[in-house]
Amino acid sequence: MDLILDGILQAFRLLFTLDREVLGIAWLSLKVSGLATLISLVLGIGLGTVIALTSFPGRKVLVSLVNTGMGLPPVVVGLFVSILLWRNGPLGFLELLYTPSAIIIAQSVIATPIVMGITIAAMQNLPANLRLQILALGATRTQLVFMLIKEARLPLMAGVMAGFGGVISEVGASIMVGGNVKGYTRVLTTATVMETGRGNFDIAIALSVILLLFCFLINYLLTLIQHRERPR
Repeated sequence: MDLILDGILQAFRLLFTLDREVLGIAWLSLKVSGLATLISLVLGIGLGTVIALTSFPGRKVLVSLVNTGMGLPPVVVGLFVSILLWRNGPLGFLELLYTPSAIIIAQSVIATPIVMGITIAAMQNLPANLRLQILALGATRTQLVFMLIKEARLPLMAGVMAGFGGVISEVGASIMVGGNVKGYTRVLTTATVMETGRGNFDIAIALSVILLLFCFLINYLLTLIQHRERPR
């Protein structure tokens, strides 16, 4: 119990003293996961909307694959992204392995199926005759899509929170493609694993507390937006 209390006190000490290394790690975590979430929103909402609003052979199989991807193990993603970015891999010429960009790619792969699956479910739960009503008012196909997305904005906000939570808390893919390089690719989760391996449990707990604080604050802000948008 004393170890946990010491870790919590250490977390606040590191934050209030503006420890440069910890702030750098925290900022990189937010930047990488934020960009990955943004990419997953563009891809996930776009593709999820197309899948939900169109009928084509194999659609149920594709939706099943998306739902399976929502639980994709991060280490599996890290393995395949590492192979793609490896020196002799298909994308090795880009020299992205062990860079923040590699972590963003891996986290985007993790978050996109989550956002896509929630988008498909949100669109399918809209009233069946809503599309006909919107088209009857003279809306174009593009306007129809944007209006449907607007109607489904509350569950889509949950997709944002789920996607962000899924990537900022993962560790396997980040270590595999980022290498946990100090001052370059080290994020809160990989730093926590490293300090735990060294037996520095107080620092590990402090980093974990900081990660939890960031997750809470960001999800709290998103929840406020979600409640503000709730229909009265």
